[in-house]
Amino acid sequence: MEKVETLNALAALSHEGRFDLFRHLVRAGPSGLPVGDLAALMDANFTTTSAQLSTLAQANLVSTERQGRSILYRAGYHTIRDVIISLMADCCQGQSDVIGPILETFSNPSCCPSKGETR
Repeated sequence: MEKVETLNALAALSHEGRFDLFRHLVRAGPSGLPVGDLAALMDANFTTTSAQLSTLAQANLVSTERQGRSILYRAGYHTIRDVIISLMADCCQGQSDVIGPILETFSNPSCCPSKGETR
């Protein structure tokens, strides 16, 4: 991931409302959520939620799919993965105590269930 793309993603997530929206979409999983449901979860109005989602979409942190009259939003897992990889690319200088806890977190089956499993 290019430096500018990483910075754009981090800038988009640096707003509390956008960060919370992204977290809701991560929790929703691959099925995503429509903007109305997201607005309700955030206790925010539709216009504000749409504007925040637009910023996240510009940073490739969310994707959209039209389903009938509504638009479904999904977390951009590939982008956040690339941001994390970019941040950790030069990590540790051989210090396994730095990267070890991170690797353990993501190798824990309760963290990231396989497709079809539930948490």
